[in-house]
Amino acid sequence: MTKSFRLLTVSFALLSLLVTVAAFGQKSDLQQRFAAVQQAIAENKQNLQQYQWIETTQLTLKEDAKPPTQSLCRYGPDGQVQKTPIGPPPEEPSGGRVKEKIIAKKKEETKDYMGDVKALLSRYVPPDPQKMQQAYQAGKVSLNPAGGAVNLIFKDYALPGDQMTLTFDAAARKISSLNINTYMEEPKNAVTLQVQMASLPDGTNYVQQTVLNAAAKQLVVTTTNSKYQKLGA
Repeated sequence: MTKSFRLLTVSFALLSLLVTVAAFGQKSDLQQRFAAVQQAIAENKQNLQQYQWIETTQLTLKEDAKPPTQSLCRYGPDGQVQKTPIGPPPEEPSGGRVKEKIIAKKKEETKDYMGDVKALLSRYVPPDPQKMQQAYQAGKVSLNPAGGAVNLIFKDYALPGDQMTLTFDAAARKISSLNINTYMEEPKNAVTLQVQMASLPDGTNYVQQTVLNAAAKQLVVTTTNSKYQKLGA
């Protein structure tokens, strides 16, 4: 074995060791970040259960803006959000029978779309620790540092082929935003979902606004949460 060959062999061994150490470091960092996010979500959900709030939903379908709807929201005993509609009832259609049929058809169409939207939103907001854990165990979570924050990127999180990017403020131990690429019914009906977080005076983190854009269906749904009040206050 020549001296140059031995040096080359040692160099390859060192390079392999460095790659292994770097990969182990990345895996360890991902594990720590992932655990911190899970803990923050669990603690924050517990804090949110002390509150009720107003949810305002604005739907625009085929460039036609529908009247906003509002619901009073709070967590139920089962840990799920319960929503009670509030505000004035929708106006009854006026005009001839043909116009009434057209309005009734549009209302039914809107109702169907809203059902699809709510079902899709519930898959991602708030993030589900069980789905996150499943993605992590399947090796479908990656880490992307971004200044003082870190992005955790989940693939195949709720649907095959989707992607959820969770931005976590490590110093504040809070989720600051979610950006999701998913779809309705089938992959060709692509949907983007942007979720902006905010904090209450006591530090509790909450979903301030979500904007769902389904270009194929010409649908935009903006949901805003406000007027948080502690229960019994």
